[in-house]
Amino acid sequence: MRVDIWSDVVCPFCYIGKKRLEAAAAQTGIELEIHWHSFELDPEAPARQEVSNSERLAQKYGRTLAEVEEMQRNIAVMAKEEGIEFNWENANSGNTFNAHRIIHLAQSKGLGSEAEEAFFYSYMTQGLPIGERETIEDVAARIGLNPVEVDDVLNSDEYADFVKFDEEVAHDQLKVTGVPFFVFDQRVALAGAQPRDVFVQVLEKAQASMDQTENTENSEVQQQDAAVCNDESCDVPNK
Repeated sequence: MRVDIWSDVVCPFCYIGKKRLEAAAAQTGIELEIHWHSFELDPEAPARQEVSNSERLAQKYGRTLAEVEEMQRNIAVMAKEEGIEFNWENANSGNTFNAHRIIHLAQSKGLGSEAEEAFFYSYMTQGLPIGERETIEDVAARIGLNPVEVDDVLNSDEYADFVKFDEEVAHDQLKVTGVPFFVFDQRVALAGAQPRDVFVQVLEKAQASMDQTENTENSEVQQQDAAVCNDESCDVPNK
């Protein structure tokens, strides 16, 4: 089954959503053909932030430092349930445009999911500066990309149009306001890092629809009160 996913590599809920989707696919036995799409949460970010990630988020979301730290502790607990070690104290945010370009390069080699996983891990677990070239080159090497090709991309505008096109589709056609955002079989949409059982239900629904009816252009959003990162917040929803 084709699944299109809009995400950003500095979005913890995107990493959590990826793990939950993978677990749901394993549970249902449905094989996924994942297409990753770019969504920059902060396109104007510098390569490296001059303040701590907690200070940056407090400024961005209009929260106190204590509120942001509590928010991140809650996200870390949620991440740990999916096997993710979110070391938020060491998070080193920055501009993700080049990371997205390398993900598109990787995807052209059949390594899109490997690239996403490696970037998520580098940022959230290792605390590497995600916007700096050294980190991007390290991630690319880790998943087996040709360093010459990676240099050629980073020294040019290659794949920049892919990133911009993804974002135009998200904003203008799908009306996406936060990530992660999933589209199953190009017809059923799901917003946020939903609980694993919701992913199971949507996968089964999309599979049944594929088996019984012809394709349609209409997407139906199956959404609970889900965890998303957007311009206003990146927090665990209240139960």
